[in-house]
Amino acid sequence: MASSNFVDYVKICCRSGKGGAGSTHFHRDRTTAKGGPDGGNGGRGGHVILKGNSHIWTLLNLKYRKHVIASHGSPGSSGLKTGKDGDDEILEVPLGTVAKDADSGKVLFEITEHNQQEVLVSGGRGGLGNDNFKSSTNRTPRYAQPGEPGKEEWKILELKVLADVGLVGFPNAGKSTLLSVVSEAKPEIANYPFTTLVPNLGIVGYRDHKSFVMADIPGIIEGAHLGKGLGHRFLRHIERNSVLLFMVPADADNIEKEYNILLNELRQYNPELIDKERILAVTKCDMLDEELKAELAQEFPKDIQVVCISSIANMGVMELKDLIWKKINS
Repeated sequence: MASSNFVDYVKICCRSGKGGAGSTHFHRDRTTAKGGPDGGNGGRGGHVILKGNSHIWTLLNLKYRKHVIASHGSPGSSGLKTGKDGDDEILEVPLGTVAKDADSGKVLFEITEHNQQEVLVSGGRGGLGNDNFKSSTNRTPRYAQPGEPGKEEWKILELKVLADVGLVGFPNAGKSTLLSVVSEAKPEIANYPFTTLVPNLGIVGYRDHKSFVMADIPGIIEGAHLGKGLGHRFLRHIERNSVLLFMVPADADNIEKEYNILLNELRQYNPELIDKERILAVTKCDMLDEELKAELAQEFPKDIQVVCISSIANMGVMELKDLIWKKINS
């Protein structure tokens, strides 16, 4: 997925349709000069609806569509005929899309299943025709309800990438390299920070034709929970992952310290993230001999399973896959 085409945030103005007016009509035909009321109800105004689509991965189709307008309901007519409902405006979005009210920031709902539909902005109700108001004391009501007006509201759509495993680490920790080795994904890889600016997804093949989805999240920096380095935009993608794979390079000054900084950023952003299954991969271990590995093991945190890997040398990768699979299915 090209970086320029990955859109995970849009703000759109949604206008639902107004309801059709009820009809004020009385039955008349060749044999009936003064019939009773037969005005039909107005049709409902069109909704603005979000629909989940598992085949799309980005909100790109809404990036340049700032105004979404549903059609109005038709008025009722004689013969108790109800007006036609306004056409709904259905917006297809990727799974993991969260809808929020732009003014209050309140989360309205989340799209997590294919073909799931949720009303983002509801259309106005159609007005009742005069037939609804007849009674024993008023046989000829000469009034009907107007349709309810539609609503115009600003909404925010945010995408949280859905994946089994999310890669968590500082820039240049080797996340993109691992993803490129274990899957067909082709993320940009270079020897400078923040090469990855959008999440990359890859399907990782496992034993007996099994597979799982891995997401390479852009690198986190200290203070990310405060929004530094686009922290909020990056961290929200981790919320939907089943397993968090922390990655710290073997040449880090202090492996346990780096891991704890990453863990703290997640805790400060959303304490629930700490409850997820976690694995620590120490990367770039192909440069170490057994003696150095033994020394390095003294720096490993004690509360997490650690795997030493090298994506380039394909060292420890299968062991890591086994551990990930076990965590996903535990």
